[in-house]
This record gives sequence, C-alpha cells and structure tokens, in this order.
Amino acid sequence: MRLHSSSASARSCNLFCSSHKANARESSKWKFQVPIKHKDSEFLIKRFAPPLTAVLLVVSPFCNPPESIGQTLDIQRGATLFNRACIGCHDTGGNIIQPGATLFRSDLQRNGVDTEEEIYRVTYYGKGRMPGFGEKCTPRGQCTFGPRLQDDEIKLLSEFVKLQADQGWPNVATTD
Repeated sequence: MRLHSSSASARSCNLFCSSHKANARESSKWKFQVPIKHKDSEFLIKRFAPPLTAVLLVVSPFCNPPESIGQTLDIQRGATLFNRACIGCHDTGGNIIQPGATLFRSDLQRNGVDTEEEIYRVTYYGKGRMPGFGEKCTPRGQCTFGPRLQDDEIKLLSEFVKLQADQGWPNVATTD
C-alpha cells in the first residue's frame, strides 16, 4: 500500500514537473526582449518628464491640500449645533419666520451680517425676531428661552454658517 501511494505521488510530481517545464518553454517563446539603448531612455525622459511633472504638481496635495481632520470635525460639530439650535427656523439656510433674513450670502450681505464676527454677534445677542443664544445674552426678552450656547459653540456655529453661505448651502452630513 505504501509503495502504491509513493508511486502515485511520484507520478503526480512527474506530471506536475513536466507540465511546469512545458509552461516555462511556452512562455519563453512569447517573451520579446527589446533592448533599450541609453539614447532611447534619454529621449523618453526628455519627452515625457515635463508633462508628467506638470500633472503631478496639479494633483499634488502640496498644491491642493485636503481639509485637515480637525477642520472636518469642526464642520461636523458646527452642523450638529446648527441642527440642534437653528434648523427650526433656518432649514437649508432659509428663514421660515422672516423671509428676507435667510442665511444665504445675498441676504447676509444686504443685512450687514456677512462676516463670521457679525454672524457670531447676531447669534449671541439676537437681532429682530431672532433670539440670542449666548450665555450672557441680554436683555432677557431678546434671548432664547431654550438652552444657551457656550462661546466656543457660537464660534463654531458662525464659522459653519459662513462656510455654508459661501458654498450655497450644500448638503452636509452630520452626526448628532
């Protein structure tokens, strides 16, 4: 029995080895080896190096740096704050209470609230029908009756609103 199994394995090895040798011979028939001369390689480098370099510079992260992880997290935190405190009146940058006071760039500019500092001030103290959300907002009637926001939260919120206004209020994924 042992003899039989060893002879079977010897046969399978011979079949494998012979087929492997045949494949090696076949593949060597199809290989075309073209020697590259020194002049040819110089020509290729001179011909294609400048356009390839230009392409690499255009798509390089040095020319178009991606947003940092911190910036992305700040945008998401700003979006979460917006969804918590502002979306009731300003869904997608609009205004359901006062149509001329949207968060679109044209209305922000017309109303003199087109900088992060002005957006911060209006968010903190309120303006017109909009209540203020700042911790030290006064007078009381001008301030929200809901939870107040901390200074750094209002800063994130004003950065988020400015960014969204500049981009035309695209959809932003948020994490609540």
